[in-house]
Order: sequence, then C-alpha cells, then structure tokens
Amino acid sequence: MKSILIFFCFLVLSFGANAKSGDQIRYLPVQDSGRIKPFDTFAKETLEIIYGKKSYKPDQNAKPIEAHWVVLTWMLAPESWVNRPLFEVTYFEVLEKLDLEKGKKYYTGEELFKTEKFGNLMQELANKKESKEKLTPYFQALQRLENQFYVFREIASGRLLAVLPRPDATQWFSVSELPIEIQPYFLEISKNVATFLGATAEGKNIEEAGQSLDQAVIKFQDAARRFNPEKYEAARKTKTEVIYNKIHPFRWAYVFYLLAVLTLLYIWIRKMSGGMGLAWTFVSIGFLIHTLGFGFRVYLAERPPVSNMYETVIWASWGAILFSMILEKVYKFRILLLGGSLVGLVSLIVADVAPAVLDPSIQPLEAVLRSNYWLIVHVMTITISYAAFMLAFGLGDLGMVYYVMGREKHDDTIQKLTTGVYRSIQIGVAFLAPGIILGGIWADYSWGRFWGWDPKETWALIVLLGYIIVLHARLVGWLKNFGMLASGIITFSLVIMAWYGVNFVLGAGLHSYGFGAGGVEYVSIFVLLHMMFVIYAYLSQKSQKTNS
Repeated sequence: MKSILIFFCFLVLSFGANAKSGDQIRYLPVQDSGRIKPFDTFAKETLEIIYGKKSYKPDQNAKPIEAHWVVLTWMLAPESWVNRPLFEVTYFEVLEKLDLEKGKKYYTGEELFKTEKFGNLMQELANKKESKEKLTPYFQALQRLENQFYVFREIASGRLLAVLPRPDATQWFSVSELPIEIQPYFLEISKNVATFLGATAEGKNIEEAGQSLDQAVIKFQDAARRFNPEKYEAARKTKTEVIYNKIHPFRWAYVFYLLAVLTLLYIWIRKMSGGMGLAWTFVSIGFLIHTLGFGFRVYLAERPPVSNMYETVIWASWGAILFSMILEKVYKFRILLLGGSLVGLVSLIVADVAPAVLDPSIQPLEAVLRSNYWLIVHVMTITISYAAFMLAFGLGDLGMVYYVMGREKHDDTIQKLTTGVYRSIQIGVAFLAPGIILGGIWADYSWGRFWGWDPKETWALIVLLGYIIVLHARLVGWLKNFGMLASGIITFSLVIMAWYGVNFVLGAGLHSYGFGAGGVEYVSIFVLLHMMFVIYAYLSQKSQKTNS
C-alpha cells in the first residue's frame, strides 16, 4: 500500500511541476458556458467542437499541435485557416447536400460555408427547430455544422473569448470588447504568441520567446486583477484544472485496470495459485487514480460529478470496481475481480473515445439540479445502483463464456459467477429502490408532485421491477445458474434504456437536463450482440447436454 501511495503522489506532482516555457497562456482564466475555466480547457473543448479532437494534425505525418495554439491562431490569423481541412463532417447526407467529396473526414471552411447550399441547410435546420420536433440524426449533424461555423466565426472575431470580468455584470468582456486601458496588455500577448510560434517553427530562441509570452500573460492577469480584484480571484482554480487536463486521470485509471485484467487472465490461463497480489496492486492503483479524477472534478465543479452521461458512466464504473473488490474480499472468488476490472476498463475507454456522445466538459448545473444534497442522495444513489447492475452484466458475460467452453468442466467457476451476479443484483436493488423514493421526494420539492410517470421515472421503476423479478425467480428456484447469468445480461438492457435510452433516444420528459444525442446505432448493436451471445451460449450448452 505504501508503494501505491508513493506512485500516486508522484503522478500528481510530476504533472503539476511539468510546466514549459510559454505555458502560462494555458492558465489564463476564461468565462465560457456559464463558468470560469482555464484557456487550456476552453481551447480543447473548442477544438473538439470543430475538429473532433483535442489537438490538431496538419497532415498524417505531422506532430500534433496543441489546442491552445490552434485556437489562438484562429483569432490572430483566421485567414490562414480558410483553406485548411479543419472542420469534421462525417454525416453522409450532409456531405451529399453540400456536394462534397465522400471518404474524407475534414473539410475546409471554403468548401463548407462559402456556398449557397450551406445557407439552404441552415434554413432547413431553422425550420425544423421552429417546429419544436425532436431532431433526427440528420438535423443533429446540421446543428453541429452550425455550431462549428458559429464557434469559428466568433473566435476569429474575438467575441467568444471572454477574458476580463465586468465590474457591474456577470458576463465578462470578450477580447473584442476590452476597455482601452486593458487592450495594450492583450495586444502584448498577441505579439508574443506570434513571436513564440515563429521561434518554434524556426527552432531558435524558443525558451526566450516562451518566457516573454509568460511575462505578457502575467502582466495581463495583474491588470485584470486590478480592474476587478474580487471577481478575478474567483478564477483561482484554473491551475488545478490545467493539472487535471494534463494528468488525464481516468485514462491512467483504465491503463491500470487493463494491467489488472491481463494479470488476472494470465493467472487464469496458467492456472496459478498465486499472483493475486500483483493484480490487486494494479486494481488498487487504478481505483485510486479513478478516485483522484473524481476529487478533481468535485473540487473544480463544486458539486458531485454526476450531472451528465459522461460523469455517470465514470461514477458507475468506479462503483463497479468497488463492488467487485468487496465481493472478491468476501467470497475470495478472483473471477469477480476480473469481471469488475473488465467493466471498469471498457466503461472508461468508451467514455474516453466518444466525447461527441459522452461530453467530458465540466458544465454548470441546470437550475433544478442546484442542490448538492439531492445530487448526492438521489442521483448518486440511482447511478451507483447501475454500477452494481453493470457488474452483474460483466459477470454474466463471463459466465456465458464458460458455458460455451463447457459447463461440466467449469461448473465451479460458473457457480461462483452466479453468486457474483446474484449478490450484485441484490446490491443494485438495495440502492435503486431508495434512490427512486428519494427522487420522488425531490420531484415533490422541485415540481410539486411525487410521481408523474415521466419517462425517466417510469423506466427507473421498470428497471427495479425487472431486477426484483429476477431475484424472486432465483429465490423460488425458477432460475438456475444459466438463467441467473443470462438475466444479468438481458435485464441490463432495461438499465441501458433508463440510463441512455430515455436521454438520448426518447429525449422527452422533465429530466431534460440529461438529454444528449448520438451513439444510438452503437448501443443498439451492443445490446443485440449480447442477446445473440446469450442465445448462442444457451444453444451451446444444450448441444453439450445432448452429446453427453
């Protein structure tokens, strides 16, 4: 444990101390989307909207350019980007209507926006929005294109980058609105950015140019602080957020979960009696880093990090790991730790590689959610139940693998997995039931009624009833080992509907703060493949019985 803590501290300190010349611009406080964030975060999120990634590669063999330099050059020299393939457009129908070459992923502003066809598409989108109908994937793609156009235009004009708090309003001054006495300080930053980028391109005097840029940023911050001391001091968390961005704690967490999975698989394949100490070390380090990531987000957002789909996936995967560790300690079934590690690994990878669907940005809370008390007692309770059901799902998958490999040869392991699924479902129900009741109390407090058959409420109840049926069926002997393992997989589709489907497919009800778009086809394929896997495992075990 001591070595784990040493590594843990080293990870944080090494990234915190790893500041380069010219990095001060990253820490510049910016107001965006209702909160104060460092320019580093603003730039990454902005580039992701337009380019789909947090760094820019001019071509296949080029070194990625960091987001803050890219966004700064949009503002300082927007004309240099007009003919660069910058805008990510992948929806086939949109490409077709713009008469663009298929097979590419990125297009220039010249190709996209300087045609009459773009204006026609925007009018089509406006008409759809006026109808108040739910946007189809096609219109969602158009909306993203509109956002890309707007963001680039506003950055280029200096209207989107808000860097100075107003003395008499909550909205900050943008670069284009800076008071006369502050303008020279930002102009100095602009000059030094150009000098630094030139020095970097030539490979000369980089350190000196970086230091000059850092000094220019510090002088601007000092001037901004003098202009509005109270409000500017509220931006003190920007350095912490830059460290969070650099560390990528959840990425490190899944690296260690992967190492744990590989270790456990090696132990399993080699039929080793030892080796669990190493597996536990990897899981523990991953879990601590996972927890560190939560700590960062709680500190930065000043709330529990469960307000959107990304955060609930991260939280639920944390819970799945925790429950698997507890169950492994209680029952000494190493297969339970493998199941939990797999669930944590896959969940964190999905959260990391799908930012367009699972938005990782830290956003202010919707008005109805502005109660840390209810976020903890209702939302965190509901989503931690999903963690237990997710673990049951993962263990059920492993059980199907063993049935395909041969039930009689692996009967002992199948029994252990069945126990794990049963206990996981019990844990999930124990959290979900009070979570629903607490949600009703919050609904009465916020909306004036305890229950209204809102889609989110209804599907949460369906999930609860579904898992209660499974538990009772097991209790009375209707579900044997295979049925229990299969139920862990099949019933999780109800969780997917309540968790993802209501927000991303139905998009209806009072829980609109959780709505999103995208990924429907992937989730559908995921569910379908698992249903087919259960059927295949069932037929496989039937065949084995017949042959024996």
